[in-house]
Amino acid sequence: MNATSEFTETELFDRVQKPRTKRALRAASPTFYFFDASDGVQLRLARYQGGSKGPVLLSHCIGVSQRMYSTDTLETNLLEYLYEHDYDVWLVDHRLSIELPSSYRQSTMDDVATKDYPAAVAKVLEISRAKSLQVVAHGVGSSTFTMAMLAGLQGVRTAVCSQVSTDLIVPPLNLFKSYLTSYAKTAGLRTLTTYTDNDEAYLGRAYNFAIQFYPMETEERCKNPVCRRISGIYGNLYEHGQLSAETHRAMHELFGVVNLTAMSQLSRISIARHLVDATGKEAYLPHLSRLAIPIAFIHGAENICVLPESTEMTMDRVTKANGSGLYQRFLIPEYGHVDCIIGKNAVNDVYPHILSHLQDSDS
Repeated sequence: MNATSEFTETELFDRVQKPRTKRALRAASPTFYFFDASDGVQLRLARYQGGSKGPVLLSHCIGVSQRMYSTDTLETNLLEYLYEHDYDVWLVDHRLSIELPSSYRQSTMDDVATKDYPAAVAKVLEISRAKSLQVVAHGVGSSTFTMAMLAGLQGVRTAVCSQVSTDLIVPPLNLFKSYLTSYAKTAGLRTLTTYTDNDEAYLGRAYNFAIQFYPMETEERCKNPVCRRISGIYGNLYEHGQLSAETHRAMHELFGVVNLTAMSQLSRISIARHLVDATGKEAYLPHLSRLAIPIAFIHGAENICVLPESTEMTMDRVTKANGSGLYQRFLIPEYGHVDCIIGKNAVNDVYPHILSHLQDSDS
């Protein structure tokens, strides 16, 4: 689908306008739990107890929040889908969440892996009184979950990893931007943001104009400045044809600030093509035996942010280490990266694969 034919917003978001009317989610009101990571950073869990299955912990990517799983712009989001299938669903906001003050602090992916995940898993098991839980993680949430497991995380019996796990293969343009990220941090920048509105200062408006010329396929071009900023920082994160107009208009709600220390580690991983720690050391892959749990890898066939060969390489890597019986991989036709989660038809094209894998662990 040609993005320019459907997504024609040209005005910046007005921060003082009346908030849009949101639909009520088809789930009971959540119970929120604030808790601390091992270094004292405050994190958050939202529990939607749809039934006794699970518990299942949903972990978000970088520069977003748990809202990627609970946005009301979809007819059925992943939270509602799992809730309706009787799962005890827990949405975590780790330290990279744009809804937490910690998103403005300098932190690494290692921090999420070794400090946030253990605390989150422990809190869910403590409150639910379950012996183990299941995980669905996307993007950097999946990378850091994999890192957490390789670092010795306990209490997880099965997982779904969306788009990435042990290996990260990116196209040349994203690889080039990985080097630019390192220079930006050296130059003194601390954060980047996709957020922009009608109160943007001159430099921000100039950037919004310049980013129009970011190279991308013609059919993926649109007039939403937040959408263009997303592409400028991360690359093409979705196929526009898989998004609803409502989701596209709400991009300023879903995406925001990212700290450059975390982005610098993501750049190191992109250059190494597999998981390394923030210093570039091989801290994770020597421990592949710790991934000997059932894992389903989901990948958009049209993903040009993280290439599909990434999870293909991971499948080969973990199968050689732990045998073939634990793993499966689903390549989703006509989908890109995050549209596998926030796509308007993901409920039909992607979510059933997630549910099937979780149910296999329940049986």
